[in-house]
Amino acid sequence: QSNLTPRFLIAMIITNRLHSKSGLTALFLTLAAATSLADEGMWLFNQPPRALLKEKYNFEPSTAWLDHLQQASVRFNSGGSGSFVSEDGLVMSNHHVGADALQKLGDKDHNYLRDGFFARTLAEEKRCHDLELNVLVSIEDVTDRVNAAVKTDMIPEQAFLARRKVIAEIEKESLDRTGLRSDVVTLYQGGQYHLYRFKRYTDVRLVFAPEQQIAFFGGDPDNFEYPRYDLDICFFRVYENGKPARIPHWLRWSRAGAAENELIFVSGHPGRTARLLTLAEIEYQRDVLFPETLAWLHRREVLLTAYGARSEENARRARDDLLGVQNSRKAREGGLAGLLDPAFIAQKQAAERALKNAVAQDPKYANARDAWDRIAAAQRVISENAPMHRLLESGRGFNCELFGIARTLLRAADERPKPDGERLSEFRESGRASLELNLFSTKPIYDDYEQLYLADSLTFLAERLGARHPIVERVLVGKSPRQRAAELVKDTKVKDVAFRRKLYEGGKAAVDAARDPMIELARAVDAEARAVRQIIETQEEIKRQAHAQIAAARFAIQGTSTYPDATFTLRLAFGVVKGYDENGKHVPCQTTFAGLYERSREQGGRPPFDLPERWIKARRRLDLNTPLNFVSTADIIGGNSGSPVVNKNGELVGIIFDGNIQSLVLDFYYTEEQARALAVHSSAITHALRRVYGANRLADELEGRRRR
Repeated sequence: QSNLTPRFLIAMIITNRLHSKSGLTALFLTLAAATSLADEGMWLFNQPPRALLKEKYNFEPSTAWLDHLQQASVRFNSGGSGSFVSEDGLVMSNHHVGADALQKLGDKDHNYLRDGFFARTLAEEKRCHDLELNVLVSIEDVTDRVNAAVKTDMIPEQAFLARRKVIAEIEKESLDRTGLRSDVVTLYQGGQYHLYRFKRYTDVRLVFAPEQQIAFFGGDPDNFEYPRYDLDICFFRVYENGKPARIPHWLRWSRAGAAENELIFVSGHPGRTARLLTLAEIEYQRDVLFPETLAWLHRREVLLTAYGARSEENARRARDDLLGVQNSRKAREGGLAGLLDPAFIAQKQAAERALKNAVAQDPKYANARDAWDRIAAAQRVISENAPMHRLLESGRGFNCELFGIARTLLRAADERPKPDGERLSEFRESGRASLELNLFSTKPIYDDYEQLYLADSLTFLAERLGARHPIVERVLVGKSPRQRAAELVKDTKVKDVAFRRKLYEGGKAAVDAARDPMIELARAVDAEARAVRQIIETQEEIKRQAHAQIAAARFAIQGTSTYPDATFTLRLAFGVVKGYDENGKHVPCQTTFAGLYERSREQGGRPPFDLPERWIKARRRLDLNTPLNFVSTADIIGGNSGSPVVNKNGELVGIIFDGNIQSLVLDFYYTEEQARALAVHSSAITHALRRVYGANRLADELEGRRRR
């Protein structure tokens, strides 16, 4: 039964030609059943897979177990996951999740991203510029209220505005009543709406980070590969009222860590998956979105590599962005490979055909019969308008920090006077605190780096639209992209936080009177940007309604024991610690410190396989048989970085930091034949803290040996 994978079923289709109506319906149900036999799923905490876990692993998590894990889990709003690991507000995540904060804390004399950091006392912990951490407190199903606001006789534009208004009302009511960040999350592409309430922490301080070279040992060549030898960890502490926060839910440390064949759980925030998309939507991603995104990422990579090569300071400024671009590029290359796999497309076609057939046979689903056609039609409109949307609204034509700040000031002046339910979503009252945290960030902004980004973006804008296009002529005002970028960055005042605050608080009159060149640039393209945004949002509303009808049919046929696509909200995954076979050889489930030194030796110690000096000196102090990294069958994607890995007792046995190359198809479908989630072993973390870094105080806090 464990081999009854979608690929195996496709072979059955080809062999047995199951093309009858009854056969396709049976196939759809068989596909659903096959899914339930695998370690698949990014499950909602309020809809956990209890029956599946009981049947397959004879383990049923209690409500108390789930609540504890939920509230010990942390979301990094900069992108990524983490967990509380002490009652005194200590948070663990990945080095690459904390890299944004490390980069912003650094300067020409302090390269924390490269060299690491350790606060030996509370007084030495460094406050981050604009890092926000969220902890999920509660979930409430608000589907009926959201759907009730959208009347059947509304045209798509009206339906979108009605849905936006009621979501804003729900979020504002919750914020006013509880004081918690309140977000309505769309699930099953519109099949359900849940209200998530989060406790926010904005006084977040850096405690410890290793050198980037040991956190990302092997660099781009080893990224998304396995075996791996990375100590990809970073520690922060949350504060309240100037003191370390007292945390009721935190994960106890397992000194033994994960063992082979052990059942483990991952609690994290996967970003976005596309498993429930229709074939038309998948084909758009395969044929348009992924190729265009890859071209953009390759362009960014060349730009940042050249800039960083000019000086050590340039390399420091660009390092985090460059690694992010390289990571995204490699991830999308793997994703595109999955999209181009004929077996996957065949599976998608078969499953969609089976569900369509089941819907066609039952009068109860009459309103869903043309849902796929409506999605396909909307997708065609999106495809036609997406290039302009990416240039203007998504900002690829103006890709720099200062333009983003200027646009926020311009639009805040226009949006804030409106009723909450009529504003653009990012300006709703429920998100105001987070918006202001970012807008008034004291993070460093470098003029030369901004000019580099903006000049390249303006060049890209001209390449895509043509030099004689009215928007290009309006933006460049008769100058070259480099000249225009240089004057805009030089003359704008939005780099000054006090100036931003003055304009933001002064509203439209202050913004208009400022005549700031970067704000005026944002104003010059705002009408077209808003117009193309409205087109995309209207078509997304059409798709949302159609997906909701498909979801209702799927629930009726398959039951509600399925998980929705990822939405960068908290999910529970599970699996076992397990190796895999590749090219006729078995790949063990874990690596050790001995393997780290051997990998460096066999590569001649050359970058990116060189070791930090302290690791060379510490070799004799280490137990080289200590597990370093391990793999499991848990279902994870980007956004899960930093997720805690726990055992059945809820003890932390590791921390997710990557997936292998075979896992890059998980955005679209799950497979456990070779796809694996990569984690740092808990015993490696405390062993390194004590033997390499002399950070006994921090290791003691993790192991519960003493209070701060």
